Amino acid sequence: MTARLVNLVFDSALPRDLAGFWEELFSWDAPFEPAFRSEAGPKRGKNRLHLDLASRSPGHQAELVDRALSLGARHIDVGQGPPEEKRVPWVVLADPEGNEFCVLEPRAQYEGTGAIASVVTDALDPERLARFWAAALGWEIGVRERAIVGLRPLDGRGPWVEFLASEDEKRHRNRLRFEIAPRRGGSRAAEVRRLRELGATGLGSTKQGGEAMADPEGNEFSVLTPR
Repeated sequence: MTARLVNLVFDSALPRDLAGFWEELFSWDAPFEPAFRSEAGPKRGKNRLHLDLASRSPGHQAELVDRALSLGARHIDVGQGPPEEKRVPWVVLADPEGNEFCVLEPRAQYEGTGAIASVVTDALDPERLARFWAAALGWEIGVRERAIVGLRPLDGRGPWVEFLASEDEKRHRNRLRFEIAPRRGGSRAAEVRRLRELGATGLGSTKQGGEAMADPEGNEFSVLTPR
C-alpha cells in the first residue's frame, strides 16, 4: 500500500497574510492542499523546496508575474541573472516572506497540471530521492534527465513532484514540506514502518499529532492518520 500526498506545508511568520498572497495569486487546484503554519524563526538561505507555476502563453506568463509583483512578490537572483538580461525563459520571484518560486514559460510537459506545474526539491542525488518518493506515493517516474527526475501521479491530476540536482547540502529545517497519509484502510504505524524500510528516518511526533520523518536526504515530512 502507498501513501497519499495531503498537504504542502509553509512555515510562516504571518500565516494569514501569506495564505492571502497565494490565494489572491491563483485558485489552488492541486489534489493536495496548502497549509500555512506559524513559525517565528527567520528564513535562512534558499529554500530546498519551491513551486513552479505553469503558464499557457507568453502573455499569460507576463500576466502572472505582474500579478505576483502587485501582491507583494519581488524579483530575486538565484544564479539565473537579473530579469532584464533574460538569460532563462522562466522568471524567479519570492513571495512576501522570501519563499522562492518560478513562473515558467509555456511547456507541453505541464499542460493539464493546473496552476502549479511542479513542486521542486533540490537534491544531491535526484535519482535516489525520486525512487524513494515514487515508492512512498506510488507515483511513476515520468522524466529522467541528468539534472532533474520528475514524478507524475498515476491519474495524471495535478502537479509533478521533481528533484533537481544541486551541490548545496541541506543545513536548516525546510520551510516547505509535505504531509502524507495512508490510504483508506491503512494505519499510520504501518505506514511509518514501511517508510523506514524505504530509507526514511523517524523524528518524533509533530504538534499537529502526526509522525515527523525525514527522507533519505533529510527533507522533513509528516505522516498523518488516514483521511
